[in-house]
Amino acid sequence: MGGSKDVLKREIYLEDLPWEEALEKYLAHLEGVGATKPGPAEVVAVEESLGRVTAAPVYARLSSPHYHAAAMDGFAVKASLTFGASETSPVRLAVGGEAVAVDTGDPLPAGCDAVIMIEDAHFPSPGVIEITHPVYPWQHVRPMGEDIVATEMILPAHHRIRPVDLGGLLAGGVSEVAVYPRPRVAILPTGSEVVEPGGELKPGSVIETNSRVLAGLVAEWGGIPLRKEITPDDFTALSRAVRGALEEADLVLVIAGSSAGSEDFTAKVIAHLGRVLVHGVATKPGKPVILGEINAKPVIGVPGYPVSAYLCAELFIKPLLYRKVGLLPPERPKAQAVLSRKLVSTLGIEEFVRVKLGQVGEKIMATPISRGAGLTTSLIRADGIVRVPRLSEGYGAGETVTVELLRPLEEIRETTVVIGSHDLALDVLGNYLRLLHPRASLSSAHVGSLAGLGALKRGEAHLAGTHLLDEETGEYNITYIRRLLPGVPVVLVNLVYREQGLIVAKGNPKGIKGIADLARPDVTFVNRQRGAGTRVLLDYYLKKLGIDPAQINGYEREEYTHMAVAAAVAGGADAGLGIRAAALALGLDFIPLAEERYDLCIPKAYWDTPYIQRLLEAMQHPGFRREVEALGGYDLRDCGKIMWEQG
Repeated sequence: MGGSKDVLKREIYLEDLPWEEALEKYLAHLEGVGATKPGPAEVVAVEESLGRVTAAPVYARLSSPHYHAAAMDGFAVKASLTFGASETSPVRLAVGGEAVAVDTGDPLPAGCDAVIMIEDAHFPSPGVIEITHPVYPWQHVRPMGEDIVATEMILPAHHRIRPVDLGGLLAGGVSEVAVYPRPRVAILPTGSEVVEPGGELKPGSVIETNSRVLAGLVAEWGGIPLRKEITPDDFTALSRAVRGALEEADLVLVIAGSSAGSEDFTAKVIAHLGRVLVHGVATKPGKPVILGEINAKPVIGVPGYPVSAYLCAELFIKPLLYRKVGLLPPERPKAQAVLSRKLVSTLGIEEFVRVKLGQVGEKIMATPISRGAGLTTSLIRADGIVRVPRLSEGYGAGETVTVELLRPLEEIRETTVVIGSHDLALDVLGNYLRLLHPRASLSSAHVGSLAGLGALKRGEAHLAGTHLLDEETGEYNITYIRRLLPGVPVVLVNLVYREQGLIVAKGNPKGIKGIADLARPDVTFVNRQRGAGTRVLLDYYLKKLGIDPAQINGYEREEYTHMAVAAAVAGGADAGLGIRAAALALGLDFIPLAEERYDLCIPKAYWDTPYIQRLLEAMQHPGFRREVEALGGYDLRDCGKIMWEQG
């Protein structure tokens, strides 16, 4: 082990190992130093053992039941006394001698081996019962050991204890069980820019969320999370924190500081105190992971971006924790899906792409969502993950891919898929759909109005959101549908009317008054993506005013939602075209330009299906209407109204 100064001088380069190879190498090393073995077994009360993993087989101490028990209310008898009973030749038995009254669960009296159900007994006179059907030996009796026989194995070793197992253990006379200890996992967030939730935020500050997410995953996978205070970017401070964590934990996770930048000390600290086995894997996101070992304990440097941190946990922390309790991690369920659009990936890197899913006709459609490593919401919204292999450059639109499911397939099949233009009202509508029909959900992919109509043409969605203005007629949507979906029977239903305009900074410091000001050299603009109805509207205004798009500083800068445009303005851009609700949400100013009609284009093939009828029901909910109107800039005068039909 060299001194810290030598370590600080030493360059640590990122590798590009395939993640499977990196994991195999890491586990092999840890196994060699005994770091993957479960700890010594501990004995816990059965009542407290739910979710724990058995360290040895568990055997019954008692039989269950431990006596011959009546299985019905009635009369216990010796079966041979009833033989020959029939409708024409009934058998009579004396109560208290030949027939003993019993309730369900009572011990069977000595000499009895069957029970006559109370409803099969007749009472011709006091103290006598009469039967017209015989019973056979052990009929309506629970014999001793019917469920569990003493010394029988109830649970094997390496078994995670379930609620039903608790009943079996207790019924078998077992009150305590030997289980593997839950691994203690120290989680160390690092970074001078990181602040605790609720702390003061300054430019450059980052709210610390990763340790909470990792703590939740550790608990879910059977470990005990030990979340530590934030450590600043300092070699000595981080070394001290790691040493302290090693004293009380079986595994140490150091968050951030793994990218080999000027202030990334994690790899240097691990190398100084122990050994770095892997630094960098060929995955996207999650490349700068560090797999190390100190004093025969695993120490993992977790990337700081939230999605990278989550993927690192899934690929490297999860299998390690499962091994520490004597199990192998379960595989996620998979399904085949059709990609709704082209998915391009970098050759040589295995990419894990989050997707939204929904069943349209006979196909499950997968729509890629935001791929940035810092986008926590992409994990929240994702229904599944598509892996793009290292030796592939991606998949084409319409290609079938394997999806690892993050949500049950049954829920995915109840999802209404809307592809097209973005609107905040869709998010509210999805919430009310869920309130009215808990199994249902709305999957909204924001690709623009034109792309949404294209998705309908290819049979990839149940409906499309659209607000395309015809420059010549001033009509919304109909012209485009006729051109792009010729002969396709569709229904055009209004969702909202909304105000479109320029979103500008609070106080409008640049004094922007209208579209013409976007051509000023001192104004920076943020645009919507090609095919978006808002982009079509902008081009319409530019054409009317004779403004060349090349004159606009930022015309090529694209965002995919109104809220993203508003966020860009809040972050420094001078203006963007969007809806009033987005401006109000972020406390920005708004210059109204037009009221536009936002419709839902629905193929008639889906009109009578639950996917559409449930949505129409939610659109009529008073709560939905109140909530949308409260956003500002909306008018729901025609919400749910059929505006036009084709075919």
